[in-house]
Amino acid sequence: MTTTTKYIFVTGGVSSSLGKGIIAASLAKLLQAQGYRITIQKLDPYINVDPGTLNPYEHGECYVTDDGAETDLDLGHYERFLNTPTSQANNVTTGRIYQSVINKERRGEFLGKTVQVIPHITDEIKNRIQILGNSGDYDIVITEIGGTVGDIESLPYIEAVRQLKWDLGEHNAIVIHLTLVPFLSAAGELKTKPTQHSVKTLMESGVMADVLVCRTEHELPKELRSKLALFCNVREEAVIQSIDASTIYDVPNLMLEQGLDKVVLKKLDLKSGTPDLTNWNKFLQRHKNPITEVNIGLIGKYVELQDSYKSILESFIHAGAKNEVRVNVESIHSEYLNENNVKLKLSHLDGVLVAPGFGERGIEGKIEAIKYVRENNIPFLGVCLGMQMAVIEFSRNVLGLKSANSTEMDLETPYPVIDLMEEQKSITDKGGTMRLGAWACELKENSIVEKVYKSKTIRERHRHRYEFNSKYKKQIEDAGMIATGFNPETNLVEIIELPSHPWFVGVQYHPEYKSTVDNPHPLFVAFVKAALNRKKNKNSVKMAQNE
Repeated sequence: MTTTTKYIFVTGGVSSSLGKGIIAASLAKLLQAQGYRITIQKLDPYINVDPGTLNPYEHGECYVTDDGAETDLDLGHYERFLNTPTSQANNVTTGRIYQSVINKERRGEFLGKTVQVIPHITDEIKNRIQILGNSGDYDIVITEIGGTVGDIESLPYIEAVRQLKWDLGEHNAIVIHLTLVPFLSAAGELKTKPTQHSVKTLMESGVMADVLVCRTEHELPKELRSKLALFCNVREEAVIQSIDASTIYDVPNLMLEQGLDKVVLKKLDLKSGTPDLTNWNKFLQRHKNPITEVNIGLIGKYVELQDSYKSILESFIHAGAKNEVRVNVESIHSEYLNENNVKLKLSHLDGVLVAPGFGERGIEGKIEAIKYVRENNIPFLGVCLGMQMAVIEFSRNVLGLKSANSTEMDLETPYPVIDLMEEQKSITDKGGTMRLGAWACELKENSIVEKVYKSKTIRERHRHRYEFNSKYKKQIEDAGMIATGFNPETNLVEIIELPSHPWFVGVQYHPEYKSTVDNPHPLFVAFVKAALNRKKNKNSVKMAQNE
């Protein structure tokens, strides 16, 4: 088989959560910075068709692409590092693979043959892997294989990689194996045996690693690298150390120091140069050397697991660097927030973001938080459900519609200021049926958001079923909450603001999905700036009082 696109497969061994996605994204950044056209895809071995119906406690956040794919959160890392959008083709699950094969069997496409894992499932995996490569848009496709080598559910993917390496031929496909070299404090030494066993397990499936990336807490001495090279059948220069970093954004530079990009390009028979990381390093410099700091409360109901709000947390890092401030994010569980403790929990904050989510749990805490920040002029950003809660809080406490609610929480509410979208009312399946992907939004002249975006029209990514009920629009606007963003096709209210407040914005979409290192999201940049202004004003008042 002849091909112009090269393929890199990233597998993992010994333990989950070693950071395959970060290594893949870091390598991609180094190759992109040398002029290569790069994309990354994630193959997930779970049987769910996508993560759209998975609980955030199970899987972390569900990331959404421009074309409406509900995907693994690693695609967020890919976009944040590469500043390049991903799509449906960048995330494939076992569920999707089997669904496609079964649909073909039902249509008779296999001509009555017995449908089996090999060749039918593996052929489908191979086809999905090569969709991006066959588009002609990329020089190199990096494919991250989810799970850990040796897992039963990963076996078809490893077999597909084995076949593809053979099909594509020498220099067209390589395997990077990420593994763990643990430090045993009792023995006072690093241990290579887990890595040796991991590589052996991979070889038993017919796949030989070309590059070893070794996660470690301590520097790998030369003799240990030589030992790994000898017993794992890789060149010594292809044993790459991945030591723990203070931030994921250090990893591209660490991999550059280790020569990962050079080793990979040599094995792919491609030219190697010096990556241009000028903008990346400017961002790192600002991120690591802030002039001041702000404290922002993140109010949600999945705060025990940081990955539930991964894109929001990363957006704060990007926006903080842009403003040259450190954003200290204080996670606050909305379920335990109430009228009695809200002042204690929020009064010291410079800004508050009320996070997205689904379901009734923790809703009243979010409403109490919004009431407090509205009445005390604390900068506020509401995202998706956070925007909807702002509308409910305003309707209850300013309009006097005490039972105002969303029909998601209370089907019998007499004031459904948030209601199920009309096109959603006949839908029974939960997966992949929300309003998803990028939609246009027209901004009201002289609004906060128009000044933030510096544009009349924007496109932002959505993931929701419920919306601002336009029947209450006039009543709400007359009381002082203004709708400042509309979908031009449906007239759906996308954005609300309080002009009487220093900075109060709620958005129906998810701005966090589009924030990258190169392009911090303007809404997060403006929100952090508003929080910084509040802090400066508070400090000025204190100084005046002390004089």
